[in-house]
Amino acid sequence: MTTTLTTERLVLTPAGPDDFTDIAALWKNLDFTRFLRGRALSDEEVWFRLLRDIGHWSAMGHGNWSIRSKDGGAYLGSVGVLNYRREMTPAFDAPELGWGLDPAFQGRGYAGEALSAALDWAEGVLGVRRTACMISPDNLPSLKLAARVGYRPYADTTYNDHAVRLFERRQAAP
Repeated sequence: MTTTLTTERLVLTPAGPDDFTDIAALWKNLDFTRFLRGRALSDEEVWFRLLRDIGHWSAMGHGNWSIRSKDGGAYLGSVGVLNYRREMTPAFDAPELGWGLDPAFQGRGYAGEALSAALDWAEGVLGVRRTACMISPDNLPSLKLAARVGYRPYADTTYNDHAVRLFERRQAAP
């Protein structure tokens, strides 16, 4: 099962092969990758990430969406409800929310709009009551966005030899 979400300005579609060129361009942008990997990714690495995302939808019924503008279809980035079984301590014990926006589109509220749509879907459709995310402590825009949508820090750790802060968001009981 895959799901397309729409917001006032955005269309979120499950990541697919047609997104490869846009995703590869984004992962070559060092302004985008500096808080995620600290380096650009090769086309091969991006292809394997994309295949992982396609498989995630098939296996889990959720995954990464490609974020595109309703007005013109520009690729803005991605947001997702994920279970990557990351090897870190503490391990995630709730679905992970992840997001990344092309720096050319940051500062316009797109990331918050996409993240809010993904959270609403996770809570309303999947029935998720708690989600987690990890953010580089140096990534101030993502830290601010996480706080705005209700994430609170619960641990500092490392992932792939990079310092990260783990956050959780709990939905109020119905």
